[in-house]
Amino acid sequence: MNYEQLLAALRARARTEQRDGYEWIVKPIPDSEEGWGELDPRVLEVHKETAARMKGQQPPEIPEDPVEFAKMMRRMMGWENRDVTGGAVATECREIEGSETNIPVRIYTPPVGGKRPAVVFFHGGGFIGGSLKTVENPCKCLAYHAGAVVVSVDYRLAPEHPYPAGLTDCFDAVRWVHDHADELGVDPASIAVAGDSAGGNLATVCAMIDRDRKLGLIKYQALIYPSVNMAGAEEEGHRWSLEAYEIRNHREYIEQILGFVGADHGRPKLHELYLQGRIDVTHPHMSPLLADLHGMPETLIITGEFDFLRLENEAYARKLARSGVKTTVIQYNGVDHAFMDKIGLYPQAEDCMTEIALRVRRKFNR
Repeated sequence: MNYEQLLAALRARARTEQRDGYEWIVKPIPDSEEGWGELDPRVLEVHKETAARMKGQQPPEIPEDPVEFAKMMRRMMGWENRDVTGGAVATECREIEGSETNIPVRIYTPPVGGKRPAVVFFHGGGFIGGSLKTVENPCKCLAYHAGAVVVSVDYRLAPEHPYPAGLTDCFDAVRWVHDHADELGVDPASIAVAGDSAGGNLATVCAMIDRDRKLGLIKYQALIYPSVNMAGAEEEGHRWSLEAYEIRNHREYIEQILGFVGADHGRPKLHELYLQGRIDVTHPHMSPLLADLHGMPETLIITGEFDFLRLENEAYARKLARSGVKTTVIQYNGVDHAFMDKIGLYPQAEDCMTEIALRVRRKFNR
């Protein structure tokens, strides 16, 4: 199958059921007969190439200085990806005024007129890394298919800027989009938030702050494999276990993918670099799974079959649904964490953004 055929197969083979009060959609590996329990061929190839490249190399020495550690991790993050829109989306780089500092953003505007929805997007990177560059092409895809203005936020990173600096920047960006709706050509009543991994945490915490302050700014949230339980708490039936992942093939690679998050290997814990004692890891802003979720906006959660965050994402969906929040989960089989970064290589990455776009259109009647 070529890339376009893989995209078509992803959509054609999707199946839907109701689970624990939420809609669950699973998308099988598009060119696998079984469609589950093993790595997608493109994911497998990436891991094989990485293993071959690393063979015989000594693991890097872990810097004791937290800033140097963060810089090392930043160099390892991201992936060269592709603009799947063919250059149809306009890009503007600018700085906006926040409550504490100016915040760099990239604004992606699709080739459609009228008042459009807005999606405020927060990149992943464990609160210590990530960049606007890595998520630029996913954001362009989202803007194009949603007919929405996407504002991607370059929030401050830990450990140089610990909690709540990055979160403050993110919420300031949401308020800025609302207050500058006319300038952006967006409907101020049609604002969504989205983000991947740590960015998914920031997105849902922004929605929580918006709810708690009774501002009514955020009407929808799309969370791509979000980090919602940094405390590792057993909540809503969540308990991380390798046995919860059904593995038929590629066990060596999959166990490495899933086991990496649980092994410190001398690394500082990301939440410690981010929080630096300012709040406890059980605080709802760090572990939203432990929060009261009543009154949260309609939610889409994207997971990967072999993402180490999948089980807490499912628990979050259960709690949202039990709290009366309309919730949908889409699981992509055969992929691991951070698959969105590989848009243009993994068809699941492009399909993920078009699924978010479809629901943004539906939510705001576009």
